[in-house]
Amino acid sequence: MTDHYQRISGKLSIRVNQVQSVVELLDEGATVPFISRYRKERTGSLDEVAITAIRDQIEQLRELDKRRKSILKSIEDQGLLTTELASKIAHAESLSELEDIYLPYKPKKRTRATIAKEKGLEPLASFLFKQASGNLNQTAQNYVDPKKEVLSIDDALQGARDIIAEWINEDQNARNRVRQLFIKKGVITSKVFKGKEEEGEKFKDYFEWSEEVSRIPSHRLLALRRGEKEKVLSLNISPEELDAILLLEKQFVKTHDALGEQVKMACKDSYKRLLKPSMETEVRLLSKTKADTEAIKVFAENLRPLLLAPPLGQKNVMSIDPGFRTGCKVVCLDRQGKLLHFEAIYPNEPQKETIRSAETIKKLVREFNIEAIAIGNGTASRETEHFVNSVGLSQEVIVAMVNESGASIYSASEVAREEFPDQDVTVRGAVSIGRRLMDPLAELVKIDPKSIGIGQYQHDVDQNLLKTSLDDVVSSCVNSVGVELNTSSKQLLTYISGLGPQLAQNIVDFRNENGAFQTREDLKNVPRLGGKAYEQAAGFLRINNAHNLLDNTAVHPERYDIVKKMASDVGGTINDLIQDRSKREAVNLNNYVSQDVGLPTLEDIMSELDKPGRDPREAFETFQFEEGVKGIEDLKVGMKLPGIITNVTKFGAFVDIGVHQDGLVHISQLADRFVSDPNEVVTINQKVEPTVTEVDASRKRISLSLKSNPFEKQSPKKKPVKTKSERSPRNEESMEDRLKLLQNKFK
Repeated sequence: MTDHYQRISGKLSIRVNQVQSVVELLDEGATVPFISRYRKERTGSLDEVAITAIRDQIEQLRELDKRRKSILKSIEDQGLLTTELASKIAHAESLSELEDIYLPYKPKKRTRATIAKEKGLEPLASFLFKQASGNLNQTAQNYVDPKKEVLSIDDALQGARDIIAEWINEDQNARNRVRQLFIKKGVITSKVFKGKEEEGEKFKDYFEWSEEVSRIPSHRLLALRRGEKEKVLSLNISPEELDAILLLEKQFVKTHDALGEQVKMACKDSYKRLLKPSMETEVRLLSKTKADTEAIKVFAENLRPLLLAPPLGQKNVMSIDPGFRTGCKVVCLDRQGKLLHFEAIYPNEPQKETIRSAETIKKLVREFNIEAIAIGNGTASRETEHFVNSVGLSQEVIVAMVNESGASIYSASEVAREEFPDQDVTVRGAVSIGRRLMDPLAELVKIDPKSIGIGQYQHDVDQNLLKTSLDDVVSSCVNSVGVELNTSSKQLLTYISGLGPQLAQNIVDFRNENGAFQTREDLKNVPRLGGKAYEQAAGFLRINNAHNLLDNTAVHPERYDIVKKMASDVGGTINDLIQDRSKREAVNLNNYVSQDVGLPTLEDIMSELDKPGRDPREAFETFQFEEGVKGIEDLKVGMKLPGIITNVTKFGAFVDIGVHQDGLVHISQLADRFVSDPNEVVTINQKVEPTVTEVDASRKRISLSLKSNPFEKQSPKKKPVKTKSERSPRNEESMEDRLKLLQNKFK
């Protein structure tokens, strides 16, 4: 285990003792949010990113250990394990190295080499492979035996070469050299299957494509793989064949005579028949893993700001799911998000019942004391927004557009059916839109993050890796904000440190049967919620209006005694300490440092006492799209419009400017400076003012720019040397154009 700590330390540049402390805490059942927030002294104040990285690394190393143990047992059972071999296996640092060592001992089906060995040709293969002096034909003639189906010298030599080819394939050094050649100089090529041109039109850019696999962007690799999965494209990954064969010849061919020529032939056969397929499979997996990691990273970076979007808070909300022919579904919610009323209005085409609809809106606003109106940003959203603003409501009533991505998924989900068993999907969807305005985090946790409409190629990446990453983000966001114990849904409680679905359900059931929790201590009465779960969860759960004000803060119950001591030392109560700044300023934190509690924890406590129960999210602000610009036909090149970032990808960002079609700000148009990663300059939900640079209404494509002068001509630059694929006539279009086409087709 010590070796693991050192490896992780070296890879992540984190001290060994910090790594060890994190692993020990994880093994004790602690969660990442808990360790980050409440065990700073043990970890040296490592943040969630570092702790998660340590967790992932130790899991990978332990999986490697399991495979190592399995391989040792297999070789030992064969009676072939030596001290030297055991040492090589023990010191293998990667799965590929481990598998290379194991390959010669791995049970396999009958191969051409095993058949040749059965014919007694292994001594001849050894003779050829050593390339010592001797007469080739005369030696080979000794192995001609019709009884063993070796009918000629050519048959004997062919069998011997089959054995040599397998030896070359199983040589650890040769495999690693060829592997590195594939990784560094491999080229991925794609071609369209004959007759699939029309069916695979969306993959037209890749009907004849080639690019170095080490340089291909993640989104392009995932697009190619999707084309292959849909049986439109055939893919191949390999370096120049001659380079690979020469590499093998350099290692194995020792002479330039007839014996060396036989080994040359075996090298070529070994590469084409054995090594190339094996290495292509490996590199496909490596490149896919890399692309998945990058795509998932983008997804996670997008998800966090979406979940942490500013909440409106507890208000009486009217929510409108807009539409044309089917009308607008209107629901009214109380300050806890409870459904009070629903009905449909028809203010838009074709019914155009504006007067009746306006009367309905005004009546409902009065009846339910509506403080805010949420309008979904889908079909008819701008028209409905214009209608609501024209009704003549008080300016105190907030009107806000809400991103409704995933609302339809929620409305048909088991969670929605459980919440509203007697309502149809349209009512459930409208409720979700209203609740998103009140508290985006509490509502979005009910939806599979893949359905929210952010990131890229989320259905093509490793689903287990994606789920783990997104669960980490959701858990981090939920625990950083904290959860109101007496009103939160089961779904929200599920993500609290130490709980999970079953304990979350138990809490809800206990709350329903026994009434509201009065103290955090009451949690210990929840069935199956033991001491460890209480330790992990308590600090992240809040009780509004609790008798003990600390129960509505992030101060952990295990530290309440310290706060009591602080209050006593400055001559007051805990409530006095929270309400009186002068008393907090009189506290000398150094007086409370102990072996278990250091300054980081004490500073966190004082921060909580300064603003008890504070929400770390930013304050809610209303946003308005440009009046009079409702559709793509209203756009003109040069317009500067207010917009909201809805998605960030590796090639740019999408912006909602209120015309039912998001525009693309290509990465080259994100800033006046060079940008390598869009997430460096923009995030989801960020308010921006892009300039319209191009409009293609027929293809529903809008190009935008965030540059201060997007129409300024760039000074000519030295042309880079083009790759083979870039020199082909088909690829003379700009990279920007190709990426725009990609986003349009695969969004």
